[in-house]
Amino acid sequence: MHEMMVAQSVFDTVLEQAKLHNKKPISVTISCGQFNPINDEAVSFAFEMVAKDTVCEGIKLKVVHKPLIAKCRTCENEFDFDITAPACTKCQSSEFDFAEDAPLLLEEIELED
Repeated sequence: MHEMMVAQSVFDTVLEQAKLHNKKPISVTISCGQFNPINDEAVSFAFEMVAKDTVCEGIKLKVVHKPLIAKCRTCENEFDFDITAPACTKCQSSEFDFAEDAPLLLEEIELED
């Protein structure tokens, strides 16, 4: 359900910008963090459903997953957190804090020239 709401929101914004600039949208890029991820396939499918029979039908939707940054409490190294290897990449400590996670954002809308 989360992906359908994301798809609808992205669609509404893309459609608004297409009308504002009187141009057909070609692609859209959204990004999300690791604590609030979206499923690429589900959001793409949902976007296809809401875009059907509109000027947005057939545009490419790209999802970028931003890494979660952690900071080691032992050596203060900042690193991209990997859930499969939850340790500092420099000293291997398992004592670290997370930076703020990347929000869900509409990064870019590409319109026809």
